[in-house]
Amino acid sequence: MNKLIWIAGLVLSAQLAYAADEPKAYQYGDKLDIAKVISMDVPAGGCEVVKAKMTYVDSKGDTHETTYLRQGPDCHNF
Repeated sequence: MNKLIWIAGLVLSAQLAYAADEPKAYQYGDKLDIAKVISMDVPAGGCEVVKAKMTYVDSKGDTHETTYLRQGPDCHNF
């Protein structure tokens, strides 16, 4: 029984650690406190919608990551 409780605790802590590493997905209307953008990663995708990631520092000096959907970087509207 103790082994079962230990395994369940290990699985739960692994899930929580994985969730903490995932960037928060931006939702329309979210208020972001962005003092400085560190990086923006946009995967290639032609004109398709892709999931991009932005790393930024807020006004308190804390670093955050967020993902958002955007048009691929290879699409040019003339």
